[in-house]
Amino acid sequence: MAVVGVGAFGRNHARIYHQLAQQGEAVRLVGVVDPDVARADAVAAEFGCRGFGSIERLVTTHSEVQAASVAVPTVLHLETARALMQVGVDVLVEKPLAPSLAEADELVGLAQRSNRVGQVGHLERFNPAVRATAPLITQPMFFEVHRLSVFTPRSLDVDVILDLMIHDLDVVLWLVKSPVREIRAVGLPILSGKADIANVRLEFESGCVANFTASRVSTERVRKLRFFQPRQYVSLDYSRQEVLVFSVGESAGTPSVNPQIKVAKPPIVAEEPLQAELRSFLGAVRTRSKPLVSFEDGRRALAVALDIVAAIGEHSQKVQLEQLR
Repeated sequence: MAVVGVGAFGRNHARIYHQLAQQGEAVRLVGVVDPDVARADAVAAEFGCRGFGSIERLVTTHSEVQAASVAVPTVLHLETARALMQVGVDVLVEKPLAPSLAEADELVGLAQRSNRVGQVGHLERFNPAVRATAPLITQPMFFEVHRLSVFTPRSLDVDVILDLMIHDLDVVLWLVKSPVREIRAVGLPILSGKADIANVRLEFESGCVANFTASRVSTERVRKLRFFQPRQYVSLDYSRQEVLVFSVGESAGTPSVNPQIKVAKPPIVAEEPLQAELRSFLGAVRTRSKPLVSFEDGRRALAVALDIVAAIGEHSQKVQLEQLR
């Protein structure tokens, strides 16, 4: 294994690979790559591998590299993943897959032509609470999703939709399994040059409606998803890795106007989502199987996210937002 891009999040990829090796997993972290060679060397020293300033130097030194995590800025995803896949390396590309659908399509095509495993880092799919929720799905009709964070200077190359909301878009698209029919969205730049807070309403062809609120300028950290389906309400807390299920049932002889509400808490085995994600990636590499979150999944979430960004732009023009700033 190798990790390309060892900023704050890339370092965590290196940490997990190192931990998995120590736990007996058949994996070896041989190198990390970063244009900031001092940073690469520091991370390499921390996790017992070598640091490199370029992919070319990595693969020249370690031709045995089979797979790599790509945690570079979004605008460099295609260039970086292409360089790796062309020399036979499977890749896990951090979210969002690409800055545009054209580049996402090129990544999908590259993986197919080179027969490489291509996974996207939609981390919340591997959250134990999300995994426990998936089997509960029957006919979801309404979602309410909140993802709020305090401001940090990271990921300011993209807006809050591609930075934060895309996690929840991927999860809801996966759970609903229906095309999006209508998008309504509003977003505002607060502390950066791009939208830092946004509210979005999606309507699916199934009739399901999902409301999303994402902010990277909040005073608190919230990661919650709630949904309603016939006779059931499910509340998921990403951060606490907890799911509560409220079900309405009727006991024998009990009239429907007096329902009983049963509360259940599905059993969850706590695990760091990034570790679960990387273990899943390693499994797909070993078995040459389609990853749980494929490039195609990443492209689907990106397409909806970019449509939302466009809808926010249209709304801003409509209300003449620039004149209000």
